[in-house]
Amino acid sequence: MQFKQLSLNLAKVGLILFMALVVSAEPLLAQRSLIPSLGNSRSGTSGFQYLKINVDARSAAMAGSNIADASDVSALYLNPALAVQRQGNQFYLAHTAYFADISMNYIGYVHRHRNFAFGGAITYLDSGSMEETTEFNPFGTGRTFRTIHMAAQLTMAQELTNLFSYGVSIKYLDERVEEIQSQTTVVDIGFFYRVGDTGLRFAIGLNNFGIDATPSGETERQTLDGRVIETEFEDVGAPTTFSIGAAFDAYRTDNLSVLVTGAVINPSDNAERFSVGTELGYMNMFYTRLGYEFGVDEASLPSFGVGFKLPVLNYGLGVDYGFSTRDRLGSLHRIALKFNF
Repeated sequence: MQFKQLSLNLAKVGLILFMALVVSAEPLLAQRSLIPSLGNSRSGTSGFQYLKINVDARSAAMAGSNIADASDVSALYLNPALAVQRQGNQFYLAHTAYFADISMNYIGYVHRHRNFAFGGAITYLDSGSMEETTEFNPFGTGRTFRTIHMAAQLTMAQELTNLFSYGVSIKYLDERVEEIQSQTTVVDIGFFYRVGDTGLRFAIGLNNFGIDATPSGETERQTLDGRVIETEFEDVGAPTTFSIGAAFDAYRTDNLSVLVTGAVINPSDNAERFSVGTELGYMNMFYTRLGYEFGVDEASLPSFGVGFKLPVLNYGLGVDYGFSTRDRLGSLHRIALKFNF
């Protein structure tokens, strides 16, 4: 009992120290464009933009607000500290039908061992063949190209007490556009805290923190002076993101549950945004979800989705669908399959 109380006190102290460190370090991080000052738009200042595409159907339906309630393999993407909050193991497959017939796929696995969780995931986006256009040939040059983006990660999370956990992910990034390749390594760090039996919980995360990548390769371009071959490129960094999220079980009975979530997300290459979401569950088998993002251009309509949990041969099968839209770009559809064992 004394050991549990000591661990709980250490967890609280660790969380407070981390939050104090973030607050005190923000001016320094702002100078390095990691956590810039609030209110400034910094679009186009980083590469590896596919890392900002939400891979999870449930999270997308809730407008990405469930940072403190991603207790499945999607935690590997949202906040690694929550990977240890689920019991048992899970295998996860997700598909995103992105704009312009671009698709992104995600596969992940989390293994729970005592108070540890170990996981791995791969994100893969392939644009398919696209026709090249330039300012000199706006209707096409006759050439085609494609972009391929990949992220592979390993995650470890530990539950220090039943109220507090942390997690760390290491990710290898590979981005290829035409004959240009960029590679680097980044880390995710997350913390999770449950406020006793109140149904309230918090999460803090720092995602895609790492060194800049130096692109290599060559590409041919048409200029006013003729065709030139470019071999030197500026370094590109990953879109580092700082996030704070909260989740609250507003209502819960044996048959009905209501979850409310919220998150503030501050990326290094854009203005901060705030999102809220809710999930209505029935019989712990059927779920409807709704979410809205504030501070996001083109996101004037809410996102929504549904989910199912079904017992299959003594195992658990989950199916999630999420829908979101952008005013001029169109609709995004996501689907995810979860196998619990």
